[in-house]
Amino acid sequence: MTKPRVEQLIAGTNGDPFSILGPHLDGDHWAVRVFAPGASRVDVLVDGLARPAELLDPAGFFCARLEDHPEDYRLRIDGGDPVADPYRFPPLISEFDLHLFGEGTHYAAYNFLGAHLCECEGVGGVCFAVWAPNADAVQVIGDFNDWSPTRHPMRLRNAGVWELFLPGLGEGAQYKYRISARGGASLDKADPYAVYCQRPPATASIVSDLGRYEWSDQEWMTRRAERNWLEAPLSIYEVHLESWMHKDGEKPLTYRELARTLVDYVLEMGYTHIELMPILEHPYSGSWGYQVTGFFAPTSRFGAPDDFRYFVDACHRAGIGVLLDWVPGHFPKDAHGLGYFDGTALYEHEDPRQGEHRDWGTLIFNYGRNEVQCLLLSSATLWFEQYHLDGMRVDAVASMIYLDFGRDPGDWIPNRYGGSENLEAIAFLRRFNELAHGFPGVITIAEESTDFPGVSKPVYLNGLGFTMKWNMGWMHDMFAYFKRDPVYRKYHQNHVTFSLWYAFNENYVLPISHDEVVHLKKSLLSKMPGDEWQRFANVRAFLGYMFTHPGKKLLFMGCDLGMYEEWNWQGQLPWYLLQYDYHRKLHAYVRELNRLVRREPALHEVDFESAGFQWIDFRDLEMSTLSFLRFARDREDFLVIVCNFTPVPRSGYRVGVPRPGKYLEIFNSDSEMFHGSNMGNSGLAVADAIWAHERPFSMPITLPPFGVVVFKPEPLPKPPRIEAAAAELPVALDLELEVLKEELTGEEAEELIAEPEV
Repeated sequence: MTKPRVEQLIAGTNGDPFSILGPHLDGDHWAVRVFAPGASRVDVLVDGLARPAELLDPAGFFCARLEDHPEDYRLRIDGGDPVADPYRFPPLISEFDLHLFGEGTHYAAYNFLGAHLCECEGVGGVCFAVWAPNADAVQVIGDFNDWSPTRHPMRLRNAGVWELFLPGLGEGAQYKYRISARGGASLDKADPYAVYCQRPPATASIVSDLGRYEWSDQEWMTRRAERNWLEAPLSIYEVHLESWMHKDGEKPLTYRELARTLVDYVLEMGYTHIELMPILEHPYSGSWGYQVTGFFAPTSRFGAPDDFRYFVDACHRAGIGVLLDWVPGHFPKDAHGLGYFDGTALYEHEDPRQGEHRDWGTLIFNYGRNEVQCLLLSSATLWFEQYHLDGMRVDAVASMIYLDFGRDPGDWIPNRYGGSENLEAIAFLRRFNELAHGFPGVITIAEESTDFPGVSKPVYLNGLGFTMKWNMGWMHDMFAYFKRDPVYRKYHQNHVTFSLWYAFNENYVLPISHDEVVHLKKSLLSKMPGDEWQRFANVRAFLGYMFTHPGKKLLFMGCDLGMYEEWNWQGQLPWYLLQYDYHRKLHAYVRELNRLVRREPALHEVDFESAGFQWIDFRDLEMSTLSFLRFARDREDFLVIVCNFTPVPRSGYRVGVPRPGKYLEIFNSDSEMFHGSNMGNSGLAVADAIWAHERPFSMPITLPPFGVVVFKPEPLPKPPRIEAAAAELPVALDLELEVLKEELTGEEAEELIAEPEV
């Protein structure tokens, strides 16, 4: 112990506090050294006896000399309650954990980094750990030490991890890390691995126990693991929790309130999943959650971590999946966040040509760094493991996989082969998807708008490994078509047919997301031309085509209400609209579309193979109509869909179909129950042997204005001979069994009787 090192300790810049503080052999005696800034007296209690410590420095550096090694002792500072000395405890984090973290293969690093309630040598407390390899010193500061910048210095372990066990500390303690950077700067940082944070605008982390909650969603988790979501109905309701619904018109609902209200709504409307816009902790609500500072913490705006678990649990008990909008593509520059965390570009790149999104004002993760991969992959693991989430929609994938994304020539650095692909980000995404799909039934969805190949192909086939990908091209083409006056749509038929040229190259989700109803893009209803009736009819035609088109579905909240105004994140949805017929009946229309997709295998079993779709006619430009078939796995189970994208009804419109007979009209977007003109086919159409659309059979139908009609053929009757034979089969088998028993030996007969199905 030297004076300069003590001065560093007092200044808060000593990176090796355990070499000074705690018990140390000093010649023939033991010395217990204590740093208690502001204290006037410190006693060391050994076996109930108080040994006064000598004040060696007026800044609060004390030393008590003892004859024997004090294996267990307490400190009494200024006559207060006895407390254990943090600097007498050994390290708690294993070398194996540190090794895995350093090599980038620890996918649950939140189990040792961050703040954890634990016991050491029979003493309860909290173990703090943070990665800051380039710091000179790191202190734990919090409400338990009056945010003292020098009271609790941490010890440096391997892999650049700083650790400290604080005995006596419990759940609810608020804390940060004071980092002494090289060059003299001091930085106060929130814990990157915190699982609970103060409600913004406050920025401290909070000690929280994630081990208490008792889940009741075992049935859902079992069914989820057995389901192939590519062949199941998938209709996603995208929600911004803060603006979905307010209590008393002012405050957003809490997680527990949403567990009743939102779950009931989604259940009533027939959606299969809720996709939450980012609820990872973020400082500014105006970022809609896309500028994350807490990758392990559900935002405290709506409650505590267990409250969010309660919400997920309620969704699962109701049979609703929960997807999280996850943002590994960038992070904000907020002072308490990840940026220049230890005084260096730790999580980001130093060079702004690699490390900054100029358009967004955010920083880009350094995906080639092992510890950065551990942070992000451990974040994903936590949401799947600790919160039972059913999948993730990964934001801005294109910005991750291209080095020149949003950049001018010369403002980016090519990869080692001279290309624009971010090889480290691509490797990270593949590893993420392999990890995610290790959780049975979990799905991953990429928001990716380029022609990068194999986004939804498995990693072993050289794909990125996502389960599905947003079809941004379909969405842009559809809006380009529907915003036009119907009289001109015949010149733009390619906009509604082009998606079928590439529909089966990837596993697509058809998204109408929040991005399409903000920033002067207009609401879904306001994009449509015409008078009030025509606008609502256009929305019905739009959604009818969307829900019968191959691909899974995503609809942003409010689109099912017929909102006139764009989405406003500072308010709530205009629920009052449901008192009016137009809006209430559009609402009912979306509910029936969801039920149709759930009910009909042809609309969900073969979404990603060409075998599930077949054009009847896409050439009728003059009338702006489309007709096509959708097939289930069983080819005898199919639907006929016919769309009219003009306000002109078509009587006697003939449609070629695969076989003759009766076709039930199972859905009509122009029904009066949806505020249509109620023009249709009285529930039935009949196909006869008249050639049309290169098919030997066809049926004449009435095609309503701005209408989408869906027909299903009556099941083919079984031939009488086959039915009779099927009825006689059990009797015949019984007779055969009796004959066999007589012919077999006793032992063989016993085996046969034991297993008659053989």
